[in-house]
Amino acid sequence: MGSKSKEQFKSVITVITIFGVISLLGDMVYESARSANSQYFNLLGINAAQVGLIFGIGEFLGYFLRLIAGILSDKSGKHWLFIFIGYGMLIAVPLMGLTMNWDILVILILAERIGKSLRNPAKDTILSAVAENQVGTGFAFGLQEALDQIGAFTGPLIFTLVFYFTAENGVAQYQLGYKLLLIPFIALMFFVTFAYFKTERENLIPSIKRKEFYTENLRPTFWIYTAFTFFCTLGFVNFSVIGYHLKANNLLSDGNITLLYSCAMIVDAITALVIGRAYDQMKKKAKTKTGGLLVLIAVPFITLLIPFLTLSTSTTMIIIGMIIFGIVIGTHETIMRSAIADITPFNKRGTSYGVFNACYGLALLGGAALMGFLYDLNKLGIIKMFTCITEMIAILLYFKMSQMTKSGQ
Repeated sequence: MGSKSKEQFKSVITVITIFGVISLLGDMVYESARSANSQYFNLLGINAAQVGLIFGIGEFLGYFLRLIAGILSDKSGKHWLFIFIGYGMLIAVPLMGLTMNWDILVILILAERIGKSLRNPAKDTILSAVAENQVGTGFAFGLQEALDQIGAFTGPLIFTLVFYFTAENGVAQYQLGYKLLLIPFIALMFFVTFAYFKTERENLIPSIKRKEFYTENLRPTFWIYTAFTFFCTLGFVNFSVIGYHLKANNLLSDGNITLLYSCAMIVDAITALVIGRAYDQMKKKAKTKTGGLLVLIAVPFITLLIPFLTLSTSTTMIIIGMIIFGIVIGTHETIMRSAIADITPFNKRGTSYGVFNACYGLALLGGAALMGFLYDLNKLGIIKMFTCITEMIAILLYFKMSQMTKSGQ
């Protein structure tokens, strides 16, 4: 490797790490809130159906609007504009500590999710472009997810520490926790600015500046892959339901609920590093860009276990279930995003991330809303049956996808 290549390699690693720090700080802000929102709304007298519906709508908007954001970022080439606006909208989270008005809280929840929809296709496009010819997309997304989940672990601890030092867990304590999230938000915006100037100065993605939006069709494999992800996610039990279950049945204290979520995020981080590396190695061994898709076969099988464990009344089973929850999230955030870069052309990548995430969000909306509704009716058996059916469909789609990748479709 020549000196110029070494310098470029170092620059690539630096940019990927910066993106990881950005994700870390972003997760400190919004995952912290997500670990506490269900319990906070319970204190405000909001029922599980309302919580499930709003979270579902928020998740849907956070993913569906990525379709529009992805297409627009591809057409305009202004990826960084979408990134700055999207991360800037995280200010909605600290503002949640200033109100108990449900209507305003709904607006803030949805604003935070919309911000994520604006930034993610552009961010993933830039990250994949920087990484794919240097270190591999599995490594890049794995490292980002690992740092991301360090933030997801430390963020909820802000609430845990507030509960510990005040020896209370009332509305005032939750609001203080939200307000403290202003600190990582300010640091986040600094690193986004730093990443922009570093990437532009090193000219690591010059093609973005001169590329045009192409109208070529996405491969059939992409659509089957998206359907596979849809059904995997549709049957995935969201933490909004799990957290509500733990609070409503007094199975764990408020502090321990947020701590449990933090531990699941550490499992997520470890999973991301391991599976991201395995994904790249499998591609090298198979000598094809789609060779790493084999690792996805485990996802629907382990997702099947989550409702049986996390919606039980056994603390041991709940903890095991949350470990599996972390493994599934780590795989979703690493391999499922890496694979998009490997099955779609760069000039269509923002669009493909948008389409993929719109379907992902639709699955989250349907799953969260339905499971929240069924939980209010005390239909835990139907929730478990629903998960089994959706994951079995995902398994069938996986084998269809595997056949198509072998035939080069």
